[in-house]
Amino acid sequence: MTPPPLDPFNNFGPDQNVKVLPRHLAGPGGRDIASIWPFPFDDGWHLHPADEGMAFSSSPCARLWTRLVLEPDTRGQGTWTIGANRIPFGPTAWEITFDVATPAELVRDVHAELLDVYLEDRYRDRDRLFDDDTAPHTAYAPLFARGWSHEVQMVGTQTFRSPDGLGAVRHRFAPGRSGGSGDAAWTAWAGDGAKPHWTARFTRGAPATLVAAFTASLISTEPLHRTVKDVPLDFRHSLYTAAATAHQPAAVPPPAGPAPGRTR
Repeated sequence: MTPPPLDPFNNFGPDQNVKVLPRHLAGPGGRDIASIWPFPFDDGWHLHPADEGMAFSSSPCARLWTRLVLEPDTRGQGTWTIGANRIPFGPTAWEITFDVATPAELVRDVHAELLDVYLEDRYRDRDRLFDDDTAPHTAYAPLFARGWSHEVQMVGTQTFRSPDGLGAVRHRFAPGRSGGSGDAAWTAWAGDGAKPHWTARFTRGAPATLVAAFTASLISTEPLHRTVKDVPLDFRHSLYTAAATAHQPAAVPPPAGPAPGRTR
């Protein structure tokens, strides 16, 4: 039997801070609400009291909300959700969901873009939260530029895969059978597609501007900071990493293929 390959992080202690790329393999990182939700809570945004394992926020107009729900009995399980209602407290027009295993920086960058769109709607008398005219190619064209492959399926979807084969973004450009807000127009994941390490979903109607913010963060070349113990074991041989201090050399060579893209 062939012995398993040595962990390339063996040169580091478990609490050593490292910088890692590509982002989709970095692991979830921290779940600091103050960092991930950039909302101006001193200017009308609400942070609602919630039960243990849950946090909830809403906009002053009560048409936009976001929440974090953790499953306290299952480590690493839970969901970040963004939702929008055309009328306050009305039916949800669209949703975005991220498994809590999704790298926190990706979730943060979508929330930051969400706030930008909300403020633009508020101060420029627009309604991009529900009538966004951003073309879908804005979200996927940067993937081409970073060497992601492209495959079109006859069922009305196109799938983009990272050079390492461990990341994917799927765009459903033809309406699904459900046709409602639960119909995912965009899905992204890392790892095995049948049992992914994390998944992100954007239902039909979610602004393409937010999808573009997500893909831009996904392929950014700005490394993510992690401790060694928080880097997923399954992905360690596919990561480029270096110590976050100047006292230790790089541990793993860069993966083959083009580098990820730019930071928002």
